[in-house]
Amino acid sequence: MDVMPQQGPDSGRSPEPSPQDPYVLPAEGATALPPPPPTLRTTLRRAAFGAVAAGVLLAGALVAVDDEDGRPKEPGPVERAEAAATAGSPASLSDLTALIGDRQKWVESHPKDAPSLATLGTAYVEWARRSADTAYYARAEQALKHSLEAQSGERGNGAAWLGLAALANARHDFLAAKRWGETVKKQQPKAWNVYPVLIDAYTGLGDQKAATAATETFGELRKGVPALARTADLYRGNGWREDALATAREAADRATQPTEKAEALHRLGELAWERGEPEEAVAQFDAALRTDAAQYASLAGRARALAALDRTDEALAAYQSALEKLPRPQYALELGELYESLGLDGDARTQYAKLREMVAAAKKDGVDESLVLARFEADHGDPAAAVELLRAQWRGQHRSAAVADALGWALHRSGKSEEGLEYAQLAADTGVRNASYAYHLGVIQRELADYGPARRNLEQAVRTNPAFSPLAAPLAREALDALGEPPPGGPGDMQPSPPPAPAPEPKPSEKPKQERDQEKKPEAPAPAPSRTAAVKSPSPSASPSAPSSASPSASKSP
Repeated sequence: MDVMPQQGPDSGRSPEPSPQDPYVLPAEGATALPPPPPTLRTTLRRAAFGAVAAGVLLAGALVAVDDEDGRPKEPGPVERAEAAATAGSPASLSDLTALIGDRQKWVESHPKDAPSLATLGTAYVEWARRSADTAYYARAEQALKHSLEAQSGERGNGAAWLGLAALANARHDFLAAKRWGETVKKQQPKAWNVYPVLIDAYTGLGDQKAATAATETFGELRKGVPALARTADLYRGNGWREDALATAREAADRATQPTEKAEALHRLGELAWERGEPEEAVAQFDAALRTDAAQYASLAGRARALAALDRTDEALAAYQSALEKLPRPQYALELGELYESLGLDGDARTQYAKLREMVAAAKKDGVDESLVLARFEADHGDPAAAVELLRAQWRGQHRSAAVADALGWALHRSGKSEEGLEYAQLAADTGVRNASYAYHLGVIQRELADYGPARRNLEQAVRTNPAFSPLAAPLAREALDALGEPPPGGPGDMQPSPPPAPAPEPKPSEKPKQERDQEKKPEAPAPAPSRTAAVKSPSPSASPSAPSSASPSASKSP
């Protein structure tokens, strides 16, 4: 039986939830967007709403509410969030917040509603991921555990298990995410919404084969923009730039909802940046922000590209805006390095201190930011500490290209270049086209006096993206210049050996004395013809002065 909504979308503000409620949003979020008041547009059928889509929300049944004249009402923010989840697409932050408020109010009076608790917990995960407010992860975990207490996963509450998988991915615990996701996959192998969390988990673990298989299955089960976006990411990770670009463009062309469109445009901006096209990157990031002002990751991407264009003041302002609205440690590291490249060491130290604070706060909320901290330590702190952090990641089976590259570089920086080479080569062997990876590998090879491969990889770094880092890109060019031009010779200069020149006829003065004496004697009469005289002389091709087809010089190819 359906229950009509207790208030319409245009009704007055409802009472605020009690601060003691464990599901209430914090009074102040990490973004500039305040949570809207709860709408109470919950029905019993929507209370059963509960399938996690793309590691974000769990799709459920959407009830159309009719006006008095029988026409369907314009969907409100909660309905839009549910529709996005059903399609496997991201909801806008405002719609996501409305959904959270709606579920909060419902579970106050229905604390044993497992599907609603699962939806609430998974929505918290998505909010935390897109706001960088890691405090929401604890709330998500609590809601998901309560959902499983009300109904176990074995009894059909796969929504809560998928919510825990999304939470584990967000905390960078990819092994746990893999376990939760594969548990649901065994029960529901044809459920498309399990594959996005598995793709993220496999990618974090560096299991390219499993990530590829999961992406292919997702594309078979779920067509449209979500599948195109995942496929583009797969191509990008394998270094297939043309395929990644074509697929990402198709996703952007086919996206209709603003949030989904903005994410597709952001992906195009990232691809342009990695190709070393900062102007195109700025254009795509600007388009993403015009489409959805809450696409805060595009602020950081725009800052990165502006720095490459030497539009330094704009880059600094964009970084500061990004950190205000999406305070991720990676952005603090990038801004600190930009300050350092400008000689503003005091400002750089301030950003590095903020980075450490962010990492410590995230750790309290169960988020592992070891990778970005290790990158900072390797270049600006204690390389030995970076090695320790990354070895722990490797032992935990976090063996992505990013971890391999960072570990190889940290080992080099701590004086263990030979060991570091192995990991840096692993990162390059994945096929990903990353200028920073090529730079790290080239520097390590140069340290080990392997100058040919070093020159090749340093050239690749500056060719792939000439301004990949305000600090490292100039160092890459300096290292390449120090190696100089390759020595002459080598396979590129090899040519077939010329045939041996015929021996010159000796001058009369150089002829042997016996021959000169014979020339002085009178000519003898010509002998009579014989049978042997009819034998033809050897052909020029058989002459010793011409190389035979079996000679070594003739067998060489240009």
